[in-house]
Amino acid sequence: MSFFPNTNADQQKMLNKIGVNSFTDLIKNIPAELLFKGELKLPAPLSELEVMQHLTSLASKNENCQDNICFLGGGAYDHFIPAVVKHIISRSEFYTAYTPYQPEVSQGTLQAIYEFQTMICELTGMDVANASVYDGGSALAEAALLACGYNNRKQVLVSSTVNPNYTSIIKTYCHGRGIDINILDWENGITDLNKLEEQISEKTAAVIIQHPNFFGCLEEMESISQITHNNGALLITSNDPISLAILRPPGEYNADIVTGEGQSFGNPISFGGPFLGLFAARKELIRYMPGRIVGQTEDKNGKTGYVLTLQTREQHIRREKATSNICTNQALNALAATVYLSLMGKSGLPKVAQLCLQKSHYLSDKIKEINGLNLKFDRPFFKEFVVKVSSNRSADDLIKQLLKKKIFAGISLNPLSDELKDCFLCAVTEKRTKNELDYFLTALRELK
Repeated sequence: MSFFPNTNADQQKMLNKIGVNSFTDLIKNIPAELLFKGELKLPAPLSELEVMQHLTSLASKNENCQDNICFLGGGAYDHFIPAVVKHIISRSEFYTAYTPYQPEVSQGTLQAIYEFQTMICELTGMDVANASVYDGGSALAEAALLACGYNNRKQVLVSSTVNPNYTSIIKTYCHGRGIDINILDWENGITDLNKLEEQISEKTAAVIIQHPNFFGCLEEMESISQITHNNGALLITSNDPISLAILRPPGEYNADIVTGEGQSFGNPISFGGPFLGLFAARKELIRYMPGRIVGQTEDKNGKTGYVLTLQTREQHIRREKATSNICTNQALNALAATVYLSLMGKSGLPKVAQLCLQKSHYLSDKIKEINGLNLKFDRPFFKEFVVKVSSNRSADDLIKQLLKKKIFAGISLNPLSDELKDCFLCAVTEKRTKNELDYFLTALRELK
């Protein structure tokens, strides 16, 4: 516990600085009926040791969620993180790094960002990547703004199979710019191509697709790309970066902007953050990109050096011409991703992806054999799938009952639409063992 000295003399100095004589004078604008006038019935004072013991006792009453088997997904995933990742990012030169604006004192940070950008380009098949943005949702929203600024159009088509939280962020970002967000319907778990052809026009700046999508299904990216580009719009994708180790990279189906959530790369779930937004594009769009880009160069002596470059969008120069309000990056999270990718390498990452694919299909095949349960969509998927509860049980009740057995069964999709009533989203990562998968199946069979 931190200790901050605050004597009566200290308090009086602060009050004098503010320009009042007492604390009562400080709060005199608060209506009298709102002020507490009773006597505080506090317990007897405790020593520091006793306070620590009491708080430890209270904390021990919390359930240790790490003991639960996790099948949660929907944008945050329970992937394995090698111990060396935390060791490296905990070094003081990284977590107290100097600002990259002064390259003469931040070469290590700049080089790490440069390596991160290079790896993201290799993974996505794109020409250029930035130093990262806040998270996967804001990366997708930034991509929408880029597309509208690039081709001077004011309409964006977003598939309804995109993570609904991401779609909300896109709407928030675009509202003040007067950009129309039109939602494309889905059919059997993927974007309805007929609806895409009906709604796209010469006003459309971009089409936004998630692949694998929010339901875990694989989209028909070649057809979507062709329809999009035939109408002069940009194709923006949000990809699960783990999947890119075994699926075709977006660059091969001519995506213009590629985004994603990099939490899976060596970053813990951590109660929802901080996360890591991935952002890559083709070279023609480099001067429209948000955030920071680190470049490699040489000094006058021929020594390799790293510098921030292409900063016309930054807040310290030409603010009125900025393409984005992003003026930072998730450097420590990006470093974790860089260390993770370096450790996994070109053979390790595909193995992680294959394990996710195989284990999720093993579980889904077994779930289909359980009475009252089935898969909502008959589509190829990566590591997530939607389970339909077709008996008298509801998805919400099933999730609550399994929690008693220390299983996080998945995410209820009831709030999204009537079509997804009594459905839940289940994710399987490489961490899930066969014993855990079989325990989950046994628990599902035993539920009444």
